[in-house]
Amino acid sequence: MLSGCANLEGQWPDMCKQVSNAGLGEPLLDPDQLDGEAPGGGALTNSSGWYATQQFGLDAIFHARMRRYECLTNDSSAAAAVFVPFYAGFEFSLHQWGYDEATRDAASRDLASWLTSRPEWRRASGREHFLVAGRTAWDFQRDTMNISVWGTNLLLLDAVKNMTVLVIESSTSVMGGGSDMAVPYPTYFHPRTDADVLDWQRRIRSADRPWLMSFVGAPRPREWQSIRPDIIDQCAASSACRHLGCASGEKQCHTPGEIMRLFRSSTFCLQPRGDSATRRSAFDAMVAGCVPVFFHPRSAYLQYKWHLPSDHTRYSVFITEDDVRAGNVSIEETLRRIPPAAVREMQEEVIRIMPGLVYADPRYTLETVKDAFDLAVEGVLKKVAETRSAELLGGGVARHSSSQDNTISSK
Repeated sequence: MLSGCANLEGQWPDMCKQVSNAGLGEPLLDPDQLDGEAPGGGALTNSSGWYATQQFGLDAIFHARMRRYECLTNDSSAAAAVFVPFYAGFEFSLHQWGYDEATRDAASRDLASWLTSRPEWRRASGREHFLVAGRTAWDFQRDTMNISVWGTNLLLLDAVKNMTVLVIESSTSVMGGGSDMAVPYPTYFHPRTDADVLDWQRRIRSADRPWLMSFVGAPRPREWQSIRPDIIDQCAASSACRHLGCASGEKQCHTPGEIMRLFRSSTFCLQPRGDSATRRSAFDAMVAGCVPVFFHPRSAYLQYKWHLPSDHTRYSVFITEDDVRAGNVSIEETLRRIPPAAVREMQEEVIRIMPGLVYADPRYTLETVKDAFDLAVEGVLKKVAETRSAELLGGGVARHSSSQDNTISSK
């Protein structure tokens, strides 16, 4: 799929560039050496590990990390889990536009047929298997959608229902249910060393934040339920808010430096729903040390249970969509009422969890810092172990010999 990256151009511009460097995309050069059109834009000066990463590039990034994972084993009977390097997100993009449903589902069905014939599968009917599908779960549940022309049926296949599938937005409304589990969107930051992480934490902790709040995004006028127009109107009426517009033809929202500069100069970053409930922008904001403001629980609180604190008040602010839509709340006044000490605590929590929200450069190794990959693998191993224990206690068919004690674990 990576070698056929040119076939994606048109749906994913410059896809070959975006899957370069182990899936990270092109490096963001030192902005001091670039002109005003450069992607660095000044926010990333003297910092390493920054790339123009595509938000749907997780398939390749995760696989590259897995290839260097220190706890791999060639003995599947000793494995705690089995990783399946099927690039479901890329397969979606290859056949979504201009193909019929059978063609869009073909690779997923071939995968399921092959997996179920393997001895590793028969041991536990696939409950020990996991794969990464670096898009939202809705992209892989076509028959549950009102628009039948969108997506594949990967998550609806009987075999895949037994697996754990890591997506950037889960379809479940209750954390822990279902086979799909949410993991963070890839951001622009991919540290190479522990020092990269610590240095960036120091920078965002000491950053000057002249803006009380900011919003990066377009109004979405055709979506009648969207509160984005209300947010933009409130932002425009406030001298403490800055809006970075993303209307058609405006390129600043595709310039990482512009985005990160704004987030790093804002105390609160407004995160309404977009095409779906979650947004990559929320993770970009937290990487910059900005406290996210959510308006729908599915935007974060019902997602990312391995990566975000269960007590959402520790790192974020919640304002209901209904209140914004009805004009019952001033976002600025709500944020100003938060005591300064509480704001600092939220900022510190965002900075504390930041390492677990980024994917380290797959070509390097972090020594002591756990990134989003590490937390995801730990989550998978725990989920598989819990399923195995429940089946053993319940007399299930997935019984194991003493090899169950010879499991691998994450660092």
